[in-house]
Amino acid sequence: MLGIVGTVPDPDFPLVHGPVTWEGDRLSVAGRRLTVLRGTPALLAAALKAAPCLGGPEIYAFLAGDIGKGQGSRRLYHFLEENLKDFDFQVLTFHYLQPDVDWHNRVLFAIDGMRRRPLLIADAGFMYAAKMSGQAPAYDLFTPDAGELAFLADETAPHPFYTRGFILQQDNDVPELIQRAYQHANAARHLVVKGATDYIANEEGILYSVDQPSFEAMEAIGGTGDTLTGLLTVLCGAGFEPARAALLAAKANRRTGRYATPTPATQVAALIEAIPQALADLIE
Repeated sequence: MLGIVGTVPDPDFPLVHGPVTWEGDRLSVAGRRLTVLRGTPALLAAALKAAPCLGGPEIYAFLAGDIGKGQGSRRLYHFLEENLKDFDFQVLTFHYLQPDVDWHNRVLFAIDGMRRRPLLIADAGFMYAAKMSGQAPAYDLFTPDAGELAFLADETAPHPFYTRGFILQQDNDVPELIQRAYQHANAARHLVVKGATDYIANEEGILYSVDQPSFEAMEAIGGTGDTLTGLLTVLCGAGFEPARAALLAAKANRRTGRYATPTPATQVAALIEAIPQALADLIE
């Protein structure tokens, strides 16, 4: 079973948890239906679409509504602190959560109390919290874009708002930013840096780079970073070691454009529908 933790941009959405299923073209978790746009719902949809292609692991979600004020994130943090010990996951992926160092550390401590330690993936806000806490090396995978990587590479920045300007200007020098992040122990064991070229790296340097196929229209589609993290979650759960899973996820995420024939008006849901074909290419 694969666990995914995140938020929904709806202040009235309650804390729910349970297996993720399809109800028509929407997701359903504990009786709550979710439209697939971007953010955590896009991540969940990508994982759910990929799972049958890779042995069909169950996708289990923990969700709460949060529009950036933090109340929903804090409810999730508290629930996880109290209840993670009762779950058994191969992979546990954290996504959009309001960064909070104290709560992050409580959740990481709760993970230590699980019956087995899952492979840990962090993206978006939770990745920020992991770096801010000084606990980045406890994770197996971070999935930053170049701007987020600049924050990881800044050893003095306590928050993304305070990333130093000269580091932000190095966005086009991804290898240097990766080196800085590892030099100061601010990176997970593996990094998947998302961009026009996707880079997969560890402390030894860049292992793979993926820039093909390239579909210019996909650059305007919000949510493709979320779908990559969803694919990565399922590939890790299927037994691929992290660097190999990252390579396959980056390739499959791009190949969805081959079947969805995207335009700038295309929504991420259309790309998600093409995931089984994209994965079939790679598996064959």
